[in-house]
Amino acid sequence: MGPFEIVQQIEEGAAAIVREGDAASREGVRYRECRKNHAASTGGYAVDGCAEFIASGDEGTAEAMKCAACNCHRSFHRREVGNGTLCESHRIRG
Repeated sequence: MGPFEIVQQIEEGAAAIVREGDAASREGVRYRECRKNHAASTGGYAVDGCAEFIASGDEGTAEAMKCAACNCHRSFHRREVGNGTLCESHRIRG
């Protein structure tokens, strides 16, 4: 891979971060650190250190559910809702 291809990948990655940030701010939902246990098959526990989900593709495509940073499905990332709840059924009623 030459320098041109590397620069192109960086630019595409930056565009994906912007797209994901815009979608997350509209919805009020963010997907944070990856919790996939990569050592489960050996009985251990090891996560990859991915700090935040970055969609690999445009919203509405299959690639949008795959993280560009760690290549895991979005469901492995901790879901954070803007108001501090995980979902409606877990909301604390006062």
